[in-house]
Amino acid sequence: QALLVESGGGLVQAGGSMRLSCVNSERSFLGVIVGWFRQVPGQSREFVAAIDFSDGRTLYGDSVKGRFTISGGDRKTTLYLQMNNLKPEDTATYYCAARRGMGLNPVSDTYAIWGRGTQVTVSS
Repeated sequence: QALLVESGGGLVQAGGSMRLSCVNSERSFLGVIVGWFRQVPGQSREFVAAIDFSDGRTLYGDSVKGRFTISGGDRKTTLYLQMNNLKPEDTATYYCAARRGMGLNPVSDTYAIWGRGTQVTVSS
């Protein structure tokens, strides 16, 4: 069972940037789909972005397209989320998640392995 650990969250002003990281402590991300989700208390988990490390294909949620970029480290054990032009509505706990199988998928229930999350707060 992979252990996913997120880092990089914190407080930033609107319009600023932040990069989140997710480290896989057990193995590389090859062969799995890895994604970022976010959640605000009292709301359902929202899909942010996903990447297939085998071919580099990516998928983004509509609310972050053009502002966020998902990528992986050269050793394929680290996942990144570069967040630019942050808005107060981006405030949430951000989770890294992984799933086996083919195809990028924005549905959180299809992801079996989750990190504990990192808090991102964007002030106006």
